[in-house]
Amino acid sequence: MSKPFKFKEFTIHQDKTAMKVGTDGVLLGAWCSVADYPDTILDIGAGTGVIALMIAQRSDAMTIDAVEVDENAYEQTVANFEESDWGDRLYCYHATFSEFADEIAEEEESYDLIVSNPPFYTDEFESDDKARNKARFTSSLSFDELIVRVSKILSKTGKFAVVIPFKEEVSFIALAKENNLFLNRICRVQGNETSEIKRCLMEFSFEVTELQEESLIIEIERHQYTEAYINLTKDFYLKM
Repeated sequence: MSKPFKFKEFTIHQDKTAMKVGTDGVLLGAWCSVADYPDTILDIGAGTGVIALMIAQRSDAMTIDAVEVDENAYEQTVANFEESDWGDRLYCYHATFSEFADEIAEEEESYDLIVSNPPFYTDEFESDDKARNKARFTSSLSFDELIVRVSKILSKTGKFAVVIPFKEEVSFIALAKENNLFLNRICRVQGNETSEIKRCLMEFSFEVTELQEESLIIEIERHQYTEAYINLTKDFYLKM
């Protein structure tokens, strides 16, 4: 039985889903930019709804949608949304991202901010847990499919923020560029000073801008966090 994960302003119940609250999602939810006051926001692959909830806490956006294909994760997200203070602004759709995006594109609607912590262990790492596989595997949503569909439903001045493994950085940037999405911001994340870079937080738009590059180290030593990581997450984590 997974215990609920309590944040400062909301609680994530995660007993129904294989996808638990993890550092990747929290980093993306805290790092993605809401400086342009996005009005419509989409979280692709909601899991438990944590990223959408963090953005609801950080912004005044009236429409914060999420899409989740796994039924248990979808139900968990809906419950977490309803229990939060921002239930009236949060909505989760039970569909594949491709179906969802095609429908949004057909209606000629778009989003000002799209965020995703996409599935990314490629096939060398299939576990026996089907639900977890589906959640973690590129087989259920390829980067190519993700980027192509995002480019169709992102508003002209919109931003697309994503967290991916560092080893995928170059190919992901190239794929995005093929779809006229240009890298504007990147943050490379390390567990500690001596560990290798593990993740990239990236933000794209249809505009070519001067690239803002930064790096983030999470821990000085076990459970002793860096000032940068504390500053990024202190509005959310109870113990920060």
